[in-house]
Amino acid sequence: MRGSISSATTEKVNQVPSWRREGQLDKMKGGEGVEVPCHVAECASVWQGGHQFRLVVYDKEKGIAVHEATHPVEEVAPEDALVRRYGRFGPVLAKLFASGVEARGVERVPEDQRETKNMWNNLLMWWSVNTVLTTIPIGTLAQEFYTLTLPHAIATILCFGALGAVATSFISTLGPKTGLRTMIITRFSSGYVGGTIYSILNILTQLGFSVTAVILGGQTLASINPGTLPLVVGIIIVGILSVIPCFVGYNLVHYYERYAWTVIFIIIMFLWGLGGHAGYDINAQKPLEDTGRALSADILSFGGIVFGSVTGWAPVAADYNCRLPADTSSTKVFLLTFFGLWIPICFVEILGAALMTITNPAYTQAYADGSTGGLVAQVLSPWGGGGKFLLVLLGLSVVANNIPNSYSAGLSMQSLGRPFALVPRFAWTFLAFVIYTVAGVAGREHFSEILSNFLSILSYWTAFFIVIVAEEHFIFRRAGGALGGYHLDDWDTPSRLPLGFAGILAGCFGVAGAVVGMSEVWYTGPLGKKAGAEFGADLGFEGCIRNVDCLLPDRLL
Repeated sequence: MRGSISSATTEKVNQVPSWRREGQLDKMKGGEGVEVPCHVAECASVWQGGHQFRLVVYDKEKGIAVHEATHPVEEVAPEDALVRRYGRFGPVLAKLFASGVEARGVERVPEDQRETKNMWNNLLMWWSVNTVLTTIPIGTLAQEFYTLTLPHAIATILCFGALGAVATSFISTLGPKTGLRTMIITRFSSGYVGGTIYSILNILTQLGFSVTAVILGGQTLASINPGTLPLVVGIIIVGILSVIPCFVGYNLVHYYERYAWTVIFIIIMFLWGLGGHAGYDINAQKPLEDTGRALSADILSFGGIVFGSVTGWAPVAADYNCRLPADTSSTKVFLLTFFGLWIPICFVEILGAALMTITNPAYTQAYADGSTGGLVAQVLSPWGGGGKFLLVLLGLSVVANNIPNSYSAGLSMQSLGRPFALVPRFAWTFLAFVIYTVAGVAGREHFSEILSNFLSILSYWTAFFIVIVAEEHFIFRRAGGALGGYHLDDWDTPSRLPLGFAGILAGCFGVAGAVVGMSEVWYTGPLGKKAGAEFGADLGFEGCIRNVDCLLPDRLL
């Protein structure tokens, strides 16, 4: 990026703020400046990176660099940049930030601003996020749509859940290493444009999760005393409670998620016990379960849903530990995240599958009338008023699940590009709240259909996203690899990021693999048809993983 120097003697190029765009010679108060010889006519390649910028001055006639230097730059705090940028609204923003609202959005967290206080939240946060009512209906799909017996449902949940937890835990380890949010990390494998595409996909993903969360929470609250609380009002209540900590930001999100799991985990244990009292029937689905290829298809299709329910957190996994020190043990982060995901997800999804084996007519009718919320209400009904109180807490537990959806949806909106990053993070979070609440109200009568189709499709793109990032990390960015690590200061400089051709092409091949292997109500691919019986088998995410191997030769080129 080039800019002319026209002074007759010398020019002072003041220090460049960390938020300025490449090629701009913006001024910042307090800059000490760099003396630039003026007999040369042109200045080229001015860029900043974290705490420094580099200035290269070229002689036009000779075509050579006559001055080249790297100079320190004082990091501009995000809140200060936003206050200055918004002029007359600056004082309002200053008051918000002073009251504790997070100003930092997708900007990289410098090493000297990292802290260790949320290390154990790699376990506790994900435990809270998944020990919730929202996880139960995923397990019910094993019987409702795939007629699996409880043993087969349990085995599928454990195996595919572990596979998804491994993938998501790997993404989580990149947060402390880079100090970047997850969608920004994708720019190092797929370029600026590819990162924008991933951001769009992630926005849709997080909004989809939020829609299912607010609908289920609203259903549960409405089922406590039927006819007294409209479902629409219940959805709005859950949405408002979810957006409050997200609006405030990172610290409040971590504080809430550190403790939210405690009460709900006890209630989940109560549900296990009360369900057992009602009578689990391990063979209830046996007469309905398919055999042979049809059974394999059912397991693969339900497994894809379980995999998607875990890897759905992969596109946001680094958003919540990017403030940990860069030397944080990756092994520790991986293990904490793995168990924080795998144990509660399996525990609660298996509960959902187990509750569907209760053959008491009152329970089956409760599910038919009120879906998962109605079934849970029936399970707690023997405890009368105490059961209704627990149902209220369960209905509100989806707030813990919906918080990362709302928070990361706002970050993904900022990740769409520089113009979007100029808008404060909390504004995008509020917009996400409005979108998913309205969508939840509109789709409130179709919860099971939304959940089944959404989670299946979700597993497709998260699969190729994870593989592309993993290949970039372990092959090209490893020590001694072709690229020799991450040049983290280039995170917002398109000209110094990869073009992204290989990453985008790999993603396209992943989509092709999904189309060939997918099996949905509205479409079944040729491979999906051959793998199953009447309705085919959903091999969409497996096809994605296989096809993105084209990244390797393309990236080498």
